[in-house]
Amino acid sequence: MSGVVVLLGRDTLAGAVRLQDCQAVADRIGGLDLRFVDSELPEDEVIEACQDAVAILPAGARVLTPAVVAKMPNLRLIQTFSAGTEYLDDAAFADLGVAVSNNGGANAIAVAEHAIALMVAVYRKLDVQIDSAKAGTWMAGVTGDRFDFHTLVGKRVGIVGLGRIGSRVARRLAGWECEVVYHDLPELDAEHVRATGATRVPLDELLETSDIVTLHVPLDASTRHMISEREFALMKQTAILINTCRGSVVDEAALIGAMEQGEIFGAGIDVVEVEPIEADNPLPEMANVILTPHLATRAVESEHNAAENALMNAGRVARGEAPLWVVRTVSPGRAG
Repeated sequence: MSGVVVLLGRDTLAGAVRLQDCQAVADRIGGLDLRFVDSELPEDEVIEACQDAVAILPAGARVLTPAVVAKMPNLRLIQTFSAGTEYLDDAAFADLGVAVSNNGGANAIAVAEHAIALMVAVYRKLDVQIDSAKAGTWMAGVTGDRFDFHTLVGKRVGIVGLGRIGSRVARRLAGWECEVVYHDLPELDAEHVRATGATRVPLDELLETSDIVTLHVPLDASTRHMISEREFALMKQTAILINTCRGSVVDEAALIGAMEQGEIFGAGIDVVEVEPIEADNPLPEMANVILTPHLATRAVESEHNAAENALMNAGRVARGEAPLWVVRTVSPGRAG
């Protein structure tokens, strides 16, 4: 089978750096012919440039539609650098015999650390403290009742989704002396759960009893707006919500309403439903809301891990092996 792997992205400095990272991994693995294709070329030129590719690594590119992929007869794998694959029509690609794989947890540590940082930031009003110090007002600009400031010790943290990221959040929180519970739809491996120290509970119980609810699920039809008006009504008035997965997992209008009505205390969010955030979105100006610009993954270690996992998985497919981290079962639509 062909060893041609295409990095499909924009011809920018960032794209050149990613290509350099990927080439270093490809050279170490051996047997791979890594090529760069500019995703902003006309569609027919992209298709022509990818004719020999067994795997495509889309780097922010949105040009891979089922109609385009159907014209790439050798393609077996679309390998993302991201954990989320919702921008790809994985069902249609699977019917074409092309697997879609996520990054295999390449950025899991960075996102887990970011989630915990948001917990601390909301609990200690770090945004207000930093703004006050930078404004030259020192502590005079730090408002809020003393009961608004907390440590994590003794808090119940409810993790929704105990996968690669959620499990790392759980393991790290052990050192913060928290009680950790989780909810997940599939039955997880017992050893995986044991290593996290988390206890499984029904979702409603998690929402009703947790001081902090942190979301770590993929975005799909089953998770879109899984946290909405009903769920906010179940939560403690002192609770905070952390979202570092995808904006549409939370019904944003319901979140804004819950904050305005005091149904929950605060939120730490790295993702919103419309990105970049719209100018009239009230969340950035709300008290006890800390917002970061979808950069929870931003760490050089995440970039290196993503390149390593992507080329390793492409190498498996080039050797005729099954890829890892496939998000949907592939139909036997193409000959090997």
